[in-house]
Amino acid sequence: MSNSTTSASNRINALLDENSFVEVGAYVTARSTDFNMADQETPADGVITGYGTIEGCLVYVYSQDASVLGGSLGEMHAKKISSIYSMAMKMGAPVIGLIDCAGLRLQEATDALHGFGQMYLSQAMASGVVPQISAVFGTCGGGMAVSSAMADFIFMESKKAKLFVNSPNAIDGNRAEKCDTSSAAFQSEEAGLVDFTGSEDEILSQIRSLVSILPANNEDDMSYDECNDDLNRVCADLANCAGATDIALSQISDDNFFVEVKKDYDKSMVTGFIRLNGTTVGCVANRTEVYGEDGEKAETFDAVLSYKGCEKAAKFVSFCDAFNIPLLTLVNVKGYKASKCTERRIAKAAGRLTYTFANASVPKVTVIVGEAYGTAYLAMNSKSIGADLVYAWPNASIGMMDAAQAVKIMYADEIAKADDSLALIQEKAAAYHELQSSAEAAAKRGYVDDIIEACDTRKRVIAAFEMLFTKREDRPDRKHGTV
Repeated sequence: MSNSTTSASNRINALLDENSFVEVGAYVTARSTDFNMADQETPADGVITGYGTIEGCLVYVYSQDASVLGGSLGEMHAKKISSIYSMAMKMGAPVIGLIDCAGLRLQEATDALHGFGQMYLSQAMASGVVPQISAVFGTCGGGMAVSSAMADFIFMESKKAKLFVNSPNAIDGNRAEKCDTSSAAFQSEEAGLVDFTGSEDEILSQIRSLVSILPANNEDDMSYDECNDDLNRVCADLANCAGATDIALSQISDDNFFVEVKKDYDKSMVTGFIRLNGTTVGCVANRTEVYGEDGEKAETFDAVLSYKGCEKAAKFVSFCDAFNIPLLTLVNVKGYKASKCTERRIAKAAGRLTYTFANASVPKVTVIVGEAYGTAYLAMNSKSIGADLVYAWPNASIGMMDAAQAVKIMYADEIAKADDSLALIQEKAAAYHELQSSAEAAAKRGYVDDIIEACDTRKRVIAAFEMLFTKREDRPDRKHGTV
């Protein structure tokens, strides 16, 4: 390897299977001689590139070396990364970038800028063809932040890493001490750009886990594993997890395996991967309760869609559809979040989520675990927009709105005149629920395929995906949608 003592090479060795890495372009150095560059040592031009394996599966890797001109991106540096992308596209294997980059190499100006553009083009062409992963360990600023954002998943070291387009101190009225917009906490919790955070060792381990469950490319269906868990296992306490759907997903998964994506961003929406009979399944779920590691309830949310939750879910669904990963949706939603901030973006975000679910041609199964009201429910992979199978737990409610609210509108005059308005509302609401909002009412109309006991969810969902394994569904002949 070009420089076996650098963090760049150590990260590669820690990430890949032992002795599996093969370097490509080890002798490449900078070509520019301007600004005394001829006197500069630029081993491997500041980036180690090559290929190796993770649990025996081929991956391509580039790792930026901050000890060479701060890991700045020059012409040859960019060409090496583009070359790795070219190889990955031919072989159909993931690309993993280990980022530690001071930005564009100023001494090389337009040559470096063109190289950056060529790297962007490589990433754009690879999108939806092979999985792309970026992991930020040091600085990731300016154009490199844009490059990282083009990846499917972003990992970020939680203490020292910095990710920004404009540094915190370059933002009017802000200083890093006031609000560190480049920190892992900000980028994962506020911006929603970063999917996973942790220490360097944790990140490298997380990348290995993620790669092991993803397809190698958009035509590969080998992301399966042996299932040693009972396919008919009863999940006795699942009914108690209608609010904490992250726990519900973990319970129904093989050996309780669950990888949550964007865990810290808008916790009212859950996105992540589980295994069902050894198959990787992408999951989207509404969440109203968050429990801490001590088992105590830490946060609660209304059962509503926010624009952040919609954006988070739409990006995840789009990835799963691109790589033919089946989708499971757990629904518990009664409307949209009502706030001035949300109102600016919720219509567009909900429209995007609705489109993304409707446009996805992979097997799609939905389980209604609580409330499913109005167009917010429609957006959550309802039968109406193309879910292949929809199940409901016995106590689920499906309809236009909460029965009591509907009755207050429908019988407003009678309620106003009634001696006991509360009793009248309760009476009418019970009748409305039975006729219009119960799981049974929806099943009678064909909007729900079956009413299942919560404890049987695992075996029913596994059976559904087994049946849908050979699903083929055409879409209109078009270049792409524009929603």
